[in-house]
Amino acid sequence: MASLAASPVSFSSVSCTLKKNQVSSLRKASLSFHGKGFRSLTSHSSPRFRVACAAKPETVDKVCEIVRKQLALPADRDVRGESKLATLGADSLDTVEIVMGLEEEFGVSVEEESALSISTIQEVADVIEKLLEK
Repeated sequence: MASLAASPVSFSSVSCTLKKNQVSSLRKASLSFHGKGFRSLTSHSSPRFRVACAAKPETVDKVCEIVRKQLALPADRDVRGESKLATLGADSLDTVEIVMGLEEEFGVSVEEESALSISTIQEVADVIEKLLEK
């Protein structure tokens, strides 16, 4: 799965075709658009796009479950990849306990440095996926 981050912009359609073997090693890509189809982009100062690979949906779902359980969140509370741990009510001790639960569930060891930089569920899932690749 890939995510796209950009300055606010609108356009009618863009398509991109990648072959299977191109996606497996993709980590980051930069895109720039020029031409009359994207006039509004060229008028802004330095429009930038970033494409980054994201964790599998199954991993994000499992992380959401663990976070929901650890924080004792009600079933109707919206918990998804974009959710910030702090917004969900996690303090530093909760974050440590969440990481410990994830290490146990996925059979990985998260370095303290990585754990300190995590702020969203998506970031947690991305760290887990990266560790599972090794």
